[in-house]
Amino acid sequence: MATSVRPVGEHLRDWRLRRRLSQLDLALDAEISARHLSFVETGRARPSRSMLLRLAERLDMPLRERNLLLLAGGFAPAYPDRPLDDPALVAARRAIDALLDAHRPFPALAVDRHWTMIAANPAVALLLEDVDPDLLAPPANVIRLALHPQGLAPRILNFEEWRAHVLHRLRHQRDATGDPVLARLVQEVGAGVEERASDDRHGPAVVLPLRLASSAGALSFITTTTVFGTPLDVTLSEIALETFLPADEATAAALRARAG
Repeated sequence: MATSVRPVGEHLRDWRLRRRLSQLDLALDAEISARHLSFVETGRARPSRSMLLRLAERLDMPLRERNLLLLAGGFAPAYPDRPLDDPALVAARRAIDALLDAHRPFPALAVDRHWTMIAANPAVALLLEDVDPDLLAPPANVIRLALHPQGLAPRILNFEEWRAHVLHRLRHQRDATGDPVLARLVQEVGAGVEERASDDRHGPAVVLPLRLASSAGALSFITTTTVFGTPLDVTLSEIALETFLPADEATAAALRARAG
């Protein structure tokens, strides 16, 4: 884990501002005095480990950032950061594989915090038809696969709407986490696309489907995201399962026929 030389108060202040909270708002939520929080942010007071964890919880900081906050405060990290193939995560990896398999014959994949694909079920192959093999070389990035001209982009029938939806989600994630890798990804795939406050321009639709041309015909999907509910490991906290549910009976029938 990379350590930071920034003072602990700067970490707290940056995350408080990212969450658009005043010192009084955060102090009330964390049940401490605004004066003490001010002293912590300016370096006039040294916070305890428990206080840092409480503030990090109120700020909804990612577990990785909570560890960095503790290190900045002179404490050991609270959450282990292990690779997914670590023996301690065998049960979690089995759960991921079981969920992906259970979603068949519909596509499903797992990604990390940077949208790198770490696992997928066989139905995902239908989504990746005609994709440039270079884009599939590990580590394959799902956002890049979706929006690259040599990826899915030419086959997405509602590409402008879908790209706006994906960029809105990615920019929100970038702003919520402050992750520089996500910032660079936004800059790469969002070049030339205006950044807007919301996607309300798409109208009152309840959900935006992904409409995709394929060898099985035109397909329409509704996507969902699943995360671990109470992760205590950095790696698990950053894994998400992206599932593609048929938005119409024709898509469901086509996928079942292909699997059969």
